[in-house]
Amino acid sequence: MKKLILIRHAKSCWNAISDDRNRPLSNRGIRDAHLVSEELVDRQALPKKFIVWTSPAKRAKETATIFGQNIDMNLDCIILNEEVYTFESKKLAAAIKKCKNEHDTLILFGHNDAITKFVNKFGNRTFDNLPTSSVVIIDFDVDKWEDIKKGEILLTLMPRDLKSDEHKYN
Repeated sequence: MKKLILIRHAKSCWNAISDDRNRPLSNRGIRDAHLVSEELVDRQALPKKFIVWTSPAKRAKETATIFGQNIDMNLDCIILNEEVYTFESKKLAAAIKKCKNEHDTLILFGHNDAITKFVNKFGNRTFDNLPTSSVVIIDFDVDKWEDIKKGEILLTLMPRDLKSDEHKYN
């Protein structure tokens, strides 16, 4: 059994640096990443052992760091993976299928459209768009990452679903 935990990076700040790779998180993105990662911990949705890949884009690395802090993970274990800096689901799938089979759970911080289209192809539910800071956990009934096809979505977390009316912000 292989478990994939896909996390779309948190909302970035478009007023900052113009280079796509160096765009940091916005204040809202930081708050949303904390909100969703804390909910993930509260739901005890993470196994004890996993590998973590992140896109090398600043906003993805910052999101991975926030999640890592909140799930009490050694931040040195976050692996920058150039192949997940993609907006294409085919390239994302190819990268995931290269994960070493010794790892049963992969946590991946990446980008849209790749994440939404990947989930729609490999999950058992579809989404118009997975917003920033979203988490989707998919189980695949296979022994090898290269064999993943249709999996079962076990959990989705989206910031808007976790905000009560009195705590909403822009």
